[in-house]
Amino acid sequence: METPLQITFHNMDSSAAIETAIRERVAKLEKFYDRITRCRVTFDAPHQHKTHGKRYQVRIDVALPDGAEVVVDRNHEKDGGHEDPHIAIRDAFGAAERQIKAFAAQHRRGKATRHAQKEVG
Repeated sequence: METPLQITFHNMDSSAAIETAIRERVAKLEKFYDRITRCRVTFDAPHQHKTHGKRYQVRIDVALPDGAEVVVDRNHEKDGGHEDPHIAIRDAFGAAERQIKAFAAQHRRGKATRHAQKEVG
């Protein structure tokens, strides 16, 4: 993994298992787009709800070339959420993956279009 990665835990102690899962998912993002310049992941375990238990929150900030940024903020407390931290990670990174794939496709189309215009001009 070449991307500078910052992992922050809020309202909980750091966890080697969660950190490993996050690192694996960031490495997977690099396979979809290898020009990621920075990635910050915040893993939050807000206070425990009386009837629902903990609802984990995951925020991912991915910096891309040309100042572009992908931000995913999965606040599972609002949408019914996940009590399993690994499912919260999976869902957040799934959303980031979709956004990065879309960015990469748009970036490739833009390069192809600009290149073709230069040759004609």
